[in-house]
Amino acid sequence: MIFLKIFIIFTKIGTFNFGGGYAMLSLIHNEIVVKNQWLSNAEFTDIVAVSQSTPGPIGINAATYAGYTAVLNAGYPQWAAILGSVLASLSIIWLPFIIMIMISRYLIGHKNSPVVKSVFSGLRPAIVGLIGAAAFLLMTKDNFGSMTDDPVYFGISVAIFVLSFIFTRYKKTNPILIMLICGILGLVIY
Repeated sequence: MIFLKIFIIFTKIGTFNFGGGYAMLSLIHNEIVVKNQWLSNAEFTDIVAVSQSTPGPIGINAATYAGYTAVLNAGYPQWAAILGSVLASLSIIWLPFIIMIMISRYLIGHKNSPVVKSVFSGLRPAIVGLIGAAAFLLMTKDNFGSMTDDPVYFGISVAIFVLSFIFTRYKKTNPILIMLICGILGLVIY
């Protein structure tokens, strides 16, 4: 039963997602953590971290890890979890791949059409919203700590977040260097 649910959920996420992997994260979180409770927020945070640090698209990497962890957490053996990861990975790409093949000829021929331009103009704010939602859903007690429980941990987490944002956005520092420095800071501080 879990395999059918994984197939349906990830097919739906892949088909109705616009904006790439980061926009997909909030949809994956909603389905896997909130609705089905297959993973905890902490496990989802691990998914995002691993998906960002491994080669390939973040959405597919997240689906792979989420499928594996969901099946494993449901009590199935490791071989079934591997099957769950393969199923989630394929489910997230099969239908969008077919749809893009079918409509790419139309889009190439009509890319300057006012209708096509209007559709993409309407999608841009939605994509920004989905990426923002993914950022906000990662700002949880599991990731940042709590101001009331451990104000020092919370303050350090917020400082690392703000400094990472400033150096990436305004100082144009390489994001890989920022991730490396933050990883070292996390290892030393925590």
